[in-house]
Amino acid sequence: MSLEHLKKSDALKEKIAILPDTPGVYMYFDAAGTVIYVGKAKNLKRRVSSYFNRRHDNVRTALLVRNIVDMKYIVVPTEQDALNLENSMIKEYQPRYNVLLKDDKSYPWIAVTNEMYPRVFLTRNRVKDGSRYYGPYTNTGVARTVLELIAKLYPVRTCRLPITPEYIAKGKGRLCLQYHIKKCRGCCTGEIDRDTYAAYIDRIRLILRGETGELLEYLRSEMENLAAELRFEEAQELKEKYRLLENYRSRSVIVSQTINDVDVFGIDDDGSADVYINYMHVRRGAVVGSVTLRYRRSLDESRPQLLEYAMDEVRRSLGAVYDEVIVAEPPAMDMPGITFTIPQRGDKAKLLEVSVRNARQNRIDDLKHMERHDPEARTEKLLERMKADFQLAELPVHIECFDNSNIQGTNPVASCVVFRNGRPAKRDYRHFNIKTVEGPDDFASMREVITRRYSRLMQEGEELPQLIIVDGGKGQLSSAVEALDEIGLKGKIAIVGIAKRLEEIYFPGDSVPLYIDKNSETLRVVQHLRDEAHRFGITHHRNRRSKNAIGSELDNIKGIGPKTVEALLGHFRSVKRLREASIDDIAAITGPAKAKIIAEALKSPDNPADNQ
Repeated sequence: MSLEHLKKSDALKEKIAILPDTPGVYMYFDAAGTVIYVGKAKNLKRRVSSYFNRRHDNVRTALLVRNIVDMKYIVVPTEQDALNLENSMIKEYQPRYNVLLKDDKSYPWIAVTNEMYPRVFLTRNRVKDGSRYYGPYTNTGVARTVLELIAKLYPVRTCRLPITPEYIAKGKGRLCLQYHIKKCRGCCTGEIDRDTYAAYIDRIRLILRGETGELLEYLRSEMENLAAELRFEEAQELKEKYRLLENYRSRSVIVSQTINDVDVFGIDDDGSADVYINYMHVRRGAVVGSVTLRYRRSLDESRPQLLEYAMDEVRRSLGAVYDEVIVAEPPAMDMPGITFTIPQRGDKAKLLEVSVRNARQNRIDDLKHMERHDPEARTEKLLERMKADFQLAELPVHIECFDNSNIQGTNPVASCVVFRNGRPAKRDYRHFNIKTVEGPDDFASMREVITRRYSRLMQEGEELPQLIIVDGGKGQLSSAVEALDEIGLKGKIAIVGIAKRLEEIYFPGDSVPLYIDKNSETLRVVQHLRDEAHRFGITHHRNRRSKNAIGSELDNIKGIGPKTVEALLGHFRSVKRLREASIDDIAAITGPAKAKIIAEALKSPDNPADNQ
């Protein structure tokens, strides 16, 4: 396919032939002149040529190559420059075959303006006017809480007046309500001098940088000095501020006194198209910033590749400067000047675990949001995931799971539970009493149940499932496949077996099991199916044993026939309930004469008690 493509475009072939062996960014165009892919390369010639000189197993990559009509490239000095340019161009063109950041949004910052009397406020727009920005805050509520703390600690102004020495000298300012309620010290009229106000701003900066320890020490020292000078009211005011700041600090995620300034990237990848990457910045042992990015895979990008994109995105949008970065695995490209730590144990390993947990929680939150606001999309996403995990040809809209129950070798039964669109369809559940198998033979029982179930569905013209799950591993699976073969359904319905450990999924004819990710939605559905099949089977087994116990006891009562026994079984369920019932209750089922006979027989000392 790729050679034919090259023959169709000599111009494209020539461009590839003369590509330089340098870092750069390349763009692929389709017949309409639309950018369909942007990529970076350490070596442009080698990377671009790899698309056209070999066959691609990935379907989307093969489709990309088929649609390439033209290409352009830009040479840059380093691979890091290539990454930066690639990121910018992906954002600009949004190519259909590129991995894309799905939640590219503007996070709020807390700004401290560059003015004579600086203001402190929340904003999503960063302007290059000398102001300092702190954040970003992924949770606006947290940012507002920080601002409330600052307002309680220090009376900084909130007005937008252009206060300058000339403005104050001309007497244009007027003291407002904020001054009278002691939330401002009168900046507009010069009531507070610049040095005192600057001291407020310096302490506010400490809070915003997460360096609350130094500020607490300062407040404690000032409080003790005021108390020594018998200025108790002022000391009490500082004490209240100290408590506020200490309470705020206690809500920070304290990691360790041994960890100083590090950055952490935790990745949650369940094998689906969506990959969540959490970034945390740690300063002086406390997490002072966190954000989670969601990427949508396009060409089966690896985790190290996605980590590159995330690091560059955080650097661009959050202003991160990396020194030491904690990761589970390093990025695909070299990044000089950055130390990558892959912890195995200790505080750094725990910190990485926290980051991964945050990424995973974002996935869960998105799924819950989708389930609430767009349940159809949520269901389709789940079925697509299961289709990929089980290597199915179509979506598993209809799944059936089988389980055998023969506790203590008696009354063998089997259960069949049905899920539609990933949810139980309880009206379609079925149970089976094993008829052709003598003794506890799970394999033969499974063969019988599969044969009965699908022979009947075919005879009645009912729809067949897209997936059958057999609880019991390789042996049970082989028996089920034999049954499907006998009734002409082998290969027409996908079937898998679950070993005792839920992570092991067996396919027909394959001795090597598939291990599903423990955090996968697919495994959650499989667990639910298995639990339901087990519960439904055990319940039926217990009911059958109970009925048999009732039947054996009632069969011995002279004058009570099979139809009466059946009616009593259906109503009372157990001998205990029947024995406790009044004659009138029994008579309502059997009539007065038989009720009297039954009541007297059950009270006879020769009749054994039923403990079921």
